Amino acid sequence: MNQEDVDRIIAEAVAESKKESRKKWHKGKSSSNNIETARKVLNWTFMVGFVAAVVIYFALPEQRVLFFSIGFGAVALKLIEFYLRFMF
Repeated sequence: MNQEDVDRIIAEAVAESKKESRKKWHKGKSSSNNIETARKVLNWTFMVGFVAAVVIYFALPEQRVLFFSIGFGAVALKLIEFYLRFMF
């Protein structure tokens, strides 16, 4: 076995290792388009809820319970979207 064979074997091993690493850590686009659609809907609902909470905070300062309910509901939706982003 000469130096060229050793270099070729090492290069093939490194290329295979990089390919396996990419598969493990970079899933790429979601396997299901339904998850992407659900994430978009949840994200838009979060944004609408956040804006509604801010408007309620300034327009109806005496309605703290409503403000917190809508605000925490929006945050809960964002947490669900965050979970879907990284788990699927």
